[in-house]
Amino acid sequence: MLGIQSNESKENSGEGWIGPAPEITTKIPGPIAKSMIERDHRHCSPSNTRDYPLVAKRASGSVVEDVDGNRFLDFAAGIAVCSTGHCHPKVVEAITKQANTLIHICGSDFYYEPMIELMERLNKIVPGKGNKRIFLTNSGAEAVECAIKLARHHTKRKRLIGFHGAFHGRTMGALSLTCSKARQKEYVGPLVPMIDHVPYGDVEAIENQLFKYKMQPDEVAAIFVEAYQGEGGYIIPDAQFLPKLRALCDKHGILLVCDEIQSGSGRTGKWFACEHFNVVPDIVLMAKGIASGMPIGAIIAKEEIMDWPPGAQGSTYGGNPVACAAANATLDLIENGLMQNAAKLGVRMNASLEEIASKRKIISNVRGFGLMGAVDVVTKSGKPSAEIRTRILNAAFARGLILLGCGETSIRFCPPLCINETQLDVGLKVLDEALSTIS
Repeated sequence: MLGIQSNESKENSGEGWIGPAPEITTKIPGPIAKSMIERDHRHCSPSNTRDYPLVAKRASGSVVEDVDGNRFLDFAAGIAVCSTGHCHPKVVEAITKQANTLIHICGSDFYYEPMIELMERLNKIVPGKGNKRIFLTNSGAEAVECAIKLARHHTKRKRLIGFHGAFHGRTMGALSLTCSKARQKEYVGPLVPMIDHVPYGDVEAIENQLFKYKMQPDEVAAIFVEAYQGEGGYIIPDAQFLPKLRALCDKHGILLVCDEIQSGSGRTGKWFACEHFNVVPDIVLMAKGIASGMPIGAIIAKEEIMDWPPGAQGSTYGGNPVACAAANATLDLIENGLMQNAAKLGVRMNASLEEIASKRKIISNVRGFGLMGAVDVVTKSGKPSAEIRTRILNAAFARGLILLGCGETSIRFCPPLCINETQLDVGLKVLDEALSTIS
């Protein structure tokens, strides 16, 4: 977009500054991007959805530049992954230093300090008293897979319970717990058995339906839940949902597994979304924002729960030294300012979205904790509309703002936690302009 730019300058933006955004100077996609997209389409799996014709070349902070020199404000952060912003100099420094020392040796077989340091830090920040045990993976889906195995191994029970709208990953076990879109499970069954789902937020359905008609409580190993549901629509549950779920699990000896893969790492203004509800899970799952873009996930469990013997679980690349170094640098940055920034700017973001919604009747239900917010898209008569959402997202992208949808008709806002007030305000102004074009 021409005419609306961030006031960010090289002096206040740190190393790696690539210029203000938005700054759109070519047709999107530009000529270089168009050529690369054509090459990609000849070889890439058609399963990739590709929301926009964005061919990224470089990025810094909250700004992404494409191969034709167009610059975009990023309100998606690689789906909440680039928590410290793109290519934060402290993270780049940690990666470079570690890559010059030790790239890989396998944490399942040997020891190295970056992994030990990361586990010590996760032990401290995850809610709950007492020592915890940590297993590091390559991704969030792998963390979910590991949690399924651990829950069954520890309890000697087989059944698992999840929720409608949940997204826990695409590997077969994680996909079996996922209940987000039918397309994600189409033609790939049979899936992992003995997994059932109830509506998100409805604890009573577990007792009144599942425990009445399908299973005994003492058959259930774990209940998997997102404290703040992500792909299902950025849904914040009723304040009593998680406490009731905790009480149900305690009553029947069921493990409570909290998937904080998208909502953790300081995004909501606290380390974990479950902290907003004063609930301590038995197992916490992390990935995405934990290492600013390096592939790593973690399962953190109470010491008495992670009691399986040597050889019961392992990973060749999980907890890779370079990924651990990036994670340690990321946790430093989140702890020393970025989590507070998320809490502060989250209030500003919600207030601005409320103001926009008051005059643009096609968005409603503003919600969020920290820099994890969303709105619903509706027709002028108030009916949910996926078609209008697509038009809004495309209009915003054409003006240099990267946004993503979630759920059936929602738009999510999960910018890097390093975003400043000016960038936030500019991005929301671009959104408002995009909304003004939708009739």
